[in-house]
Amino acid sequence: MNNLIFSLNATLPVFLVMLVGYFFKRRGLFGKEFVKQANTFNYRCTLPVLLFTDIAATNIRENWDSGYVLFCAGSTTFAFIVIWVLAKLFIKDRSLTGAFVQASYRSSAAVLGIAFIKNIYGTSGMAPLMIIGSVPLFNIYAVTVLTFEARNRDNALPFSSVLKKTLLGIVTNPIIAGVFLGMLASFINLDLPVMAGKTLGLIGDMATPLALIAVGAGFEGRKALTKIKPTAVSAFIKLVVLPAVFLTAAALLGIRDQKLVALIVLFGSPTTPSCYVMAQNLDGDTVLTGSCIVATTLLSSFTLTFWIFLMRSLSYIA
Repeated sequence: MNNLIFSLNATLPVFLVMLVGYFFKRRGLFGKEFVKQANTFNYRCTLPVLLFTDIAATNIRENWDSGYVLFCAGSTTFAFIVIWVLAKLFIKDRSLTGAFVQASYRSSAAVLGIAFIKNIYGTSGMAPLMIIGSVPLFNIYAVTVLTFEARNRDNALPFSSVLKKTLLGIVTNPIIAGVFLGMLASFINLDLPVMAGKTLGLIGDMATPLALIAVGAGFEGRKALTKIKPTAVSAFIKLVVLPAVFLTAAALLGIRDQKLVALIVLFGSPTTPSCYVMAQNLDGDTVLTGSCIVATTLLSSFTLTFWIFLMRSLSYIA
């Protein structure tokens, strides 16, 4: 019961904030232009700042574990490639491919990771290493798949042009920049002035609630119902298949305690709200993306509880 309450406390408030956004949209408090501007602001400012401050505040040198970072990076890469290949084979509507792939592999690792581990162990522990190993790749792969599978992309466009556009999108992606600048700040032990630190902290604190409000406000219930099948498949992959495969692999490799909890968050947490931001900015299907975020957020209260309970029952988490 304690595990259930813990997971509900971690995920249901996220879902309820989305409902607030949906309610205010229905009441006419803001419209489509607000959603678009909020997503752009999140993409270019608040999310990069949030990632920068979270990573910069961690002593990466003290906690560095190359094998663990490589496991996070390798499993993220493997999941992305397999899901994209399967999506190309089985999804008939090509316009859904980019959104489906992104929503199926990309977790709320940065948003929930540190909070989850702090709740259990009182310290952020291995979360920053998990973020370093996965979050940059999350964004690089999201730019890649959304660019190649963009709904309005001209099929006659040469591969070299699409590749160039993809690489440019990766290099100029503000979220990726936030991660790498945070890593640099951590490695050189950058000590920001108090005023600058507080300013960046306030900006970063806006990222999650603003993203959730925008997801809720942009959620189109009737349209989402027409995409219930890909939403259900994506949620199953995200919350059941990926944790089953990679937590088993991690346990067999001897990964335990804080490191394993971080992996539970990496593979079992809901689709991150920043997927919606990315889809809106890179011409992905926002209806399917929003539907996947809402579904995985609600269902993860129970699936995350199951994975935590299972790992504790097997004595893999102390």
